Amino acid sequence: MGLIAMSERDLQRIEILSKVMAGRMTMVSAAHVLDLSTRQVRRLLDRIRTGGAASIRHKAIGRPSNNRISDGVRDYAVTLVGERYADFGPTLAAEKLAERDGLRVSRETLRSWMVDAGLWLSRKQRRTFHQPRGRCDCFGELVQIDGSAPSPAPI
Repeated sequence: MGLIAMSERDLQRIEILSKVMAGRMTMVSAAHVLDLSTRQVRRLLDRIRTGGAASIRHKAIGRPSNNRISDGVRDYAVTLVGERYADFGPTLAAEKLAERDGLRVSRETLRSWMVDAGLWLSRKQRRTFHQPRGRCDCFGELVQIDGSAPSPAPI
């Protein structure tokens, strides 16, 4: 078996459950440390005994979400926004997609898609910076002399 990526929480669970299996810790104290019920600790112990330490790892790691919107819908929405609603913000573009095209996408999802496609910049990124201009020398300008430094001694 190869390397198994685990979170810090899973590693802590394995360490505490191994103490319970070795008899150095009770199931009640393990439940208190892990912030679980004793029934859940018993269930985790059964899983370790049957499947080993790898069975503690969350099963959905590395898999896409069940609520994920397909890439085809994403590409279709981004092309529609790029062609018809390029100068719209994400909120108005989401409203127009739902109203005219029958494509219901939340404004935050559409905003992240527009940012990835380069169709939308945040307000902070859109901000333009003005270069300050230096002062010009003026005729008759007075010279300011700082009196804090001692003047050189006369010769």
